[in-house]
Amino acid sequence: MDHIFVAEGYEASELSRLAIESESFWGCDSDFMDKFKIIYQVTEEFIRKNPTFILYENGKIIGFYAILVNAEESTIEYFYIKPQCIGKGYGKKMWNHLTNYCKKHNITNLTLVTSPQAKEFYEKMGAIQIGEVESILKNGRKIPILKCNFADV
Repeated sequence: MDHIFVAEGYEASELSRLAIESESFWGCDSDFMDKFKIIYQVTEEFIRKNPTFILYENGKIIGFYAILVNAEESTIEYFYIKPQCIGKGYGKKMWNHLTNYCKKHNITNLTLVTSPQAKEFYEKMGAIQIGEVESILKNGRKIPILKCNFADV
């Protein structure tokens, strides 16, 4: 049985490992992954300051997500699932939890920058592409910016 819980600071290193494992699933080269490990490291401080949730199944972490909430624009900072669990409905469970969290906390819009490979998932969840930005991890690589509107969901 699966459950989603608020992350605790002591889980930061395990969440970082999961993010790295999930991102590398897409066949990224070593230079890309070396930069990813530095820039997208989950810290205890991040978890303390931002809504961060973990999906557990049978006591094991399956995935997690985190939101940066601020007055100008709220964003999805992390949304990762163990590679062996991709395509099994866990992402949708986390998305539904995220949607309910946003509604409960009056967050009507979220933006996210994602890999081209994950774009389709977010579009299936109702996000729309609003632009592109150059990757901070690889020069010349364009990645989509998407927006999610929870007011109508």
